[in-house]
Amino acid sequence: MGEAVFAIVALVFVLFVALGVYATVKVVGAAKRGVDRTVAQARRSVEDTTLRAKSFAQPGAVGELAQLRLKLRTSMRSTQDALHAHVVDDPTLKESLDLFARLSVHGHELDEDLKRLETEPDKAHLAELLPDLRRRTERITGSADSLRRAARDRAHRLVDDDLETLSAQIDVEAGALRHWTTEPSPETAPTPPPWPDSPSPERPAAHQTWPETPESGPAEEADRPAITPADPRPTYPWQKKARPESTT
Repeated sequence: MGEAVFAIVALVFVLFVALGVYATVKVVGAAKRGVDRTVAQARRSVEDTTLRAKSFAQPGAVGELAQLRLKLRTSMRSTQDALHAHVVDDPTLKESLDLFARLSVHGHELDEDLKRLETEPDKAHLAELLPDLRRRTERITGSADSLRRAARDRAHRLVDDDLETLSAQIDVEAGALRHWTTEPSPETAPTPPPWPDSPSPERPAAHQTWPETPESGPAEEADRPAITPADPRPTYPWQKKARPESTT
């Protein structure tokens, strides 16, 4: 029994040690990647600053080489950042990333050629190579710029479409919220009085009956006299008594 408990404790201890080592490796790896990223960004900033200084300070072929390198690096980096930023929301840009990866191969080759020619002592030979270097730079940066603009235009279009759909749904919902008036239902509408029956041959049209209304009825018309009788004339003491008419 004691040996089993000791084995379990030893196994748990080994598991904790393994987890600790794994976590330490992950943390160290993340820290190393962060440091490498920071160093790479600092190196790129230094190189871009140096190229910018050469393009202004050194006239001639050397200065133009620096301008070409700076243009190439700026275009490729901007396109790479734009594609990676928009591919998260639009997976269809993965094909564009594959095309950019193929274009980057040519871009890195051109950048290495431009960097190597910066130390070329033969200025005349360097001047002969410049037209081809300009053409290659224009082709690569033109393709990169086209990819970047297309990706940004597509992202803006998707945002506009989503906003338009959302606005239409909000307009419909707002109209439904404002529709608070209700029309009377057929059950609550007043029922009109029925029409009288048509006269039959046995009953002449004069005896056609109409539905009774609360204002009048046959009983009330029977009780009401045709002519109101006159009140009896009053008699006074000074009047003579009426003489009886003589009879023959």
